[in-house]
Amino acid sequence: MNKSNPIENAELTSLPNIGKEMKKQLNAIGINTPEDLVATGSREAWLRIRAIDSSACYNRLCGLEGAIQGIRWHYLDDNIKKELKSFYEANR
Repeated sequence: MNKSNPIENAELTSLPNIGKEMKKQLNAIGINTPEDLVATGSREAWLRIRAIDSSACYNRLCGLEGAIQGIRWHYLDDNIKKELKSFYEANR
């Protein structure tokens, strides 16, 4: 991507849906920057988090996707929510 990226040089906690606890979990799986999260993707990041925290839920998956898109997870497109729900159901 050549266009200016607003998440460059940002902290994970500057992203929507990423609080202190989610940041700790992301750091524990080797994701330390917003760029790392984007490169990893919400699904892979969630799978890695779930490997260290069996309580990782559908809302956490949506939170990761929302963080990547720069929006609160509640505002994700309904089709994306359905795709994430299918992924969650297949991997829990």
